[in-house]
Amino acid sequence: MPAANPATKPNVLFIVIDQLRADCLTGALADVTPLPNLRALMGEAVSFMRHYSVVNPCGPSRASILTGQYAMNHRAVRNGTPLPQDTPNIATEVRKMGYVPLLYGYTDSAQDPRGRHPNDPALTSYEEVMPGFHEAVEMRLEASLPWRADLLEKGYDVPPYPAIFRPNGPALNAPALYRAEDSDTAFLTDQFLRGLRGRPQGWFAHLTYIRPHPPLVAPAPYNQLVNPADIPAPVTAGDLAAEQARHPFLAASTRRGAIATVVEGFPDLAPSAEAIATLRAVYLGLAAEVDHHIGRVIAALKASGVYDDTLLIVTADHGEMLGDHHAWGKQTFYDAAYHTPLIIRDPRSPAAHGQQITAPTESIDIAPSLLDWLGQTAPDVMDGRSLMPFLRGQTPTHWRSHSYSELDFGDPISPTKAQAALGLTPELANFAVLRGPRYSLVHFNAGLPPLLFDHAEAGELHNIAAEPAAQPILLEMTRAMLDHRMRHAGGLFNRVMITETGVAHAPRQPN
Repeated sequence: MPAANPATKPNVLFIVIDQLRADCLTGALADVTPLPNLRALMGEAVSFMRHYSVVNPCGPSRASILTGQYAMNHRAVRNGTPLPQDTPNIATEVRKMGYVPLLYGYTDSAQDPRGRHPNDPALTSYEEVMPGFHEAVEMRLEASLPWRADLLEKGYDVPPYPAIFRPNGPALNAPALYRAEDSDTAFLTDQFLRGLRGRPQGWFAHLTYIRPHPPLVAPAPYNQLVNPADIPAPVTAGDLAAEQARHPFLAASTRRGAIATVVEGFPDLAPSAEAIATLRAVYLGLAAEVDHHIGRVIAALKASGVYDDTLLIVTADHGEMLGDHHAWGKQTFYDAAYHTPLIIRDPRSPAAHGQQITAPTESIDIAPSLLDWLGQTAPDVMDGRSLMPFLRGQTPTHWRSHSYSELDFGDPISPTKAQAALGLTPELANFAVLRGPRYSLVHFNAGLPPLLFDHAEAGELHNIAAEPAAQPILLEMTRAMLDHRMRHAGGLFNRVMITETGVAHAPRQPN
């Protein structure tokens, strides 16, 4: 495809918020989470209410978002697992249309070691940049050198990571050591807005916010913006012992001290009701801070007259347990770890603005949707489907009835606690989740028992997998998961044939 005319190319702004739960916008936490700008955007965009990340944590989830592939195909399944360098992604594909894909933030892409010297510094960090992107501003969780330099210039005493994210006081919700106008979120937004000044029409930017990812510390006033007393208590199936008794994976992975892993400086923190509520409030305050700065971005697009020439996508890479089921982080099978917001504003289709789509969608759908909007056919290796019909107010034919996610919880170099406790090799330390209209199946490797949840009844609070009446449903869901994996088995040349007349190709996703 020839390069687009720079004078007529539209702009693309793709925003990813790290670790934002969907129910902060619509759901259990929505009433106490101040997100006015994202809610206003929902009114002038299309929102996808059953949107799920297909994998976590950060590196794998972003690999799937940007390549459009399930983790079972790209296999960059852990932070630090290399992504093959020739895997097509959003950045490599939009370059074919003449875009320079600007990265403001990070992709958490461990580099393919092939062709690199062992001393190459790129092989020492999982926070490297995915091939194809131009790193306009380095803003990574553990590095963030430009931000640190900015703090130093302003007179701050800047400790190394992770101490830079330690509350500046004895309280759990003490403010960060930096002011709100100097935070990592504020700095990245300032740099993005500065970078767009004078930039000609036809830009592509991937803006990625670290927050509300832990360590949970927020600058004033966001550290106390949300009253802990107003926040609903976490969802649990009983006390910690009852939760652990539900499944061998939970017995191996759910720990009493997990709350201490999401905040710096409190290594012996116990999961008291007060501590849980306080840290949930700090998390929601961090989400509100991101919302404020996204509001600044939207206001700048409108003020510069390019808002209606820009495709705007806002999502999150994965969710956060936030104390639900006595868990923190995201490496589990519960929906809170995978259910994320997805808001897409297509300026070409104002009639669809304000719609809320309830069909199941997946993080792998974003890449082919973005390419479809730009008129570019997605590579065959992208497993996702374009959401463009929804953006035009249409219902796609033969849309999926299930969503699929997976998690590798092992490590080939340093076995994880759960992996070691269960006696698993890394190839066996994994599970997959299939969510249907009513039931969700969690299928574990290595002969571990499955979990089956009925969302018309108690949902994730009750596992019905062993109940006699549920056996036909368990078989049906297991077959559906097997069908799904067989249907999406990866392969570069799956739709290519060598014939007597040459190479024949049937595109997977023709425009």
